[in-house]
Amino acid sequence: MIHQYKLGGWNIVLDVCSGAVHAVDEVAYDIIGLFEENSREEVLAAMAEKYPQISAGELAECYDQVQGLKDSGKLFAPDTFAPMAGKLKEKSAGVVKALCLHIAHTCNLNCSYCFASQGKYHGERAVMSFEVGKRALEFLIENSGTRRNLEVDFFGGEPLMNFQVVKDLVAYARSIEKAKGKNFRFTLTTNGVLVDDDVIQWANRECHNVVLSLDGRKEIHDRYRVDYAGNGSWEKIVPKFQKFVEAREGKGYYMRGTFTHANPDFLQDIQQMLDLGFSELSMEPVVAAPGDPSALTEEDLAIVMEQYEKLAELMLQRDREGKPFTFYHYMIDLTGGPCIYKRISGCGSGTEYMAVTPWGDLYPCHQFVGEEKFKLGDIWKGVTNAEIQGEFAACNVYAHPECRDCWARLYCSGGCAANAYHATGSVTGVYEQGCRLFRKRMECAIMVAVARALGNG
Repeated sequence: MIHQYKLGGWNIVLDVCSGAVHAVDEVAYDIIGLFEENSREEVLAAMAEKYPQISAGELAECYDQVQGLKDSGKLFAPDTFAPMAGKLKEKSAGVVKALCLHIAHTCNLNCSYCFASQGKYHGERAVMSFEVGKRALEFLIENSGTRRNLEVDFFGGEPLMNFQVVKDLVAYARSIEKAKGKNFRFTLTTNGVLVDDDVIQWANRECHNVVLSLDGRKEIHDRYRVDYAGNGSWEKIVPKFQKFVEAREGKGYYMRGTFTHANPDFLQDIQQMLDLGFSELSMEPVVAAPGDPSALTEEDLAIVMEQYEKLAELMLQRDREGKPFTFYHYMIDLTGGPCIYKRISGCGSGTEYMAVTPWGDLYPCHQFVGEEKFKLGDIWKGVTNAEIQGEFAACNVYAHPECRDCWARLYCSGGCAANAYHATGSVTGVYEQGCRLFRKRMECAIMVAVARALGNG
């Protein structure tokens, strides 16, 4: 299976199953498009009619080069992965590598588009005790097998509303990791309201990454990200984030924004972040029920698609100016990239990765917390809901019938199980709007990678 498209002045051909990406001229692009459904003679005749200025010998040589790529497995490669999808996941069964600790089911902002019901996750406000967090870390160690590197994300709500417990848990983890043969890597996700010098110094010492929530332009950010009195938070948090990022020397962070119906022209928000001095950026489309005031409409999607293309152009322009920046969804490695296990199996929610509530309950990920059906167990007894975990263990790209004919399937790995469930009622369903946006992002990401690989001329 191949996927052909033209973007940014490049003719790009992606061979889906080999992962090979080809940047080709017009003749090769057209030959590849006709190659599988037509004979050699038919293809060359069509090319001779379309390109009379090119000799028959040159056309034949180009055809033979395409044939050579096919023979070497770099074009029209067969899909040999489907039979191994389940077996690959079985190899990691029972091994947990990451936890999302819901250190605080409460928040000091009242964002109307928040999937977590302003941090309460459809329940009561609560904070995690040190005892529960300590047991969660022990659960992770006990269930991590021989894996050395373990990931822990301090999440909320707003985790800085329980900052002392966050610090105490990290100190505990550091005190035992060497003896246990483990290495903890911590991430902090924060809205910034409570960031101060103590938080910055601690995070720069202990956190592998920090995720800082900013929606870009002041008027956009303050539309949704308000406190309980209705006041916007932009002016309060931006100077703190600038100080935070400067102290981290511009690395190991992401500015994480959400674009909604209010700003499908999100490139202006990206530009605002750049103007503020931020260069590690992420802007995510809102996931909201149809009819929600923040939900993206069909008209919005056309604007968003155009914005993704303009974003790719801006990245290449900034490269040429010596002012590069990172966009999370455009991070792609054409030479190494994720292994086939990751390409097939996805994020590992419910198996390798779980969320822990303030009470110690286990859920497949943070987006399922509060939905009782998906409670897996707890950090004392472990996973006791084998049926639900089995659904996630069986969740791979080939478990989605709609994915089998999609060219992007080995990049998205079947997509987000939570988005699929909330859109369709099944973790193996398909969140169609998300798929459309993902495919566009991947086209842009591959184009940027091709341009950079070939000199960005």
